[in-house]
Amino acid sequence: FNRYASEVSIRKPGADWEAKRLIAIAAHEVGGVRLGSMKLCDVNASTIAGWRDMRLQTVAGSTINRDLALLSHVFTTARKEWKWIAESPTTDVRRPQNPESRDRRITQNEIDQLCQVLGFEGGPVVTKNQAVAVAMLLAIETAMRAGEICGLTENDVSGRSAMLQKTKNGTRRAVALSKRAVDLLELLPTVAAGEPLFGLTSASLDALFRKARNKTLIDDLTFHDTRHEAITRLAAKLNVLDLARMVGHRDLKMLQVYYNASAEDIAMRLD
Repeated sequence: FNRYASEVSIRKPGADWEAKRLIAIAAHEVGGVRLGSMKLCDVNASTIAGWRDMRLQTVAGSTINRDLALLSHVFTTARKEWKWIAESPTTDVRRPQNPESRDRRITQNEIDQLCQVLGFEGGPVVTKNQAVAVAMLLAIETAMRAGEICGLTENDVSGRSAMLQKTKNGTRRAVALSKRAVDLLELLPTVAAGEPLFGLTSASLDALFRKARNKTLIDDLTFHDTRHEAITRLAAKLNVLDLARMVGHRDLKMLQVYYNASAEDIAMRLD
């Protein structure tokens, strides 16, 4: 795990986060023994299956599958490049079933409630809470993630497009801006060159959003649900290839995870 973190993870955009994941996995115990302290030759499919079953008691199958994907690459690297093992112990391990994809939509009433609690009435932004409201509205317009919005600087925005320098998959992405999105960005205060337009980190945005949501008593809503809402709305305006490019999905199947139009919505577009 240490060698993988220093030689492989270090080349990835999320190197620090992945290194922390490896440290956490190494600390997990299987049969009373820390995974990280086991000899590599003693780690087999039964070991990994035991780790999986232990994790299933506390986390969702999707979380375990993400960790299994990382483990698989670690052991494959150890097999192919370092020649430390003859086969990967993850090969024959059954993956847990992923839960059904989330389909939470945001209603206009909920948007209005959140804007009211955050003190945003459509005017220039002067508080952090108002910046959160504008970030939420911008996310619904563009399908940008929280981290992508928080990373925007003045140099990234030009006319009707925004260039995202850091995205989830590590590549730059240009996002088309609606007139509404441009208007929202113009409400933000002037910042120094190179400084984030919103003056927020992903953590502070999430914390302030959750605080506002709790005040409204809105149930089961996260900031990331704005992405579902945005993609569902954009799907009615863009063809599938333009939509995939705008939201950063190379695999068109992934759009099905976020596209949540109801049967009634679809019926309205039929003759």
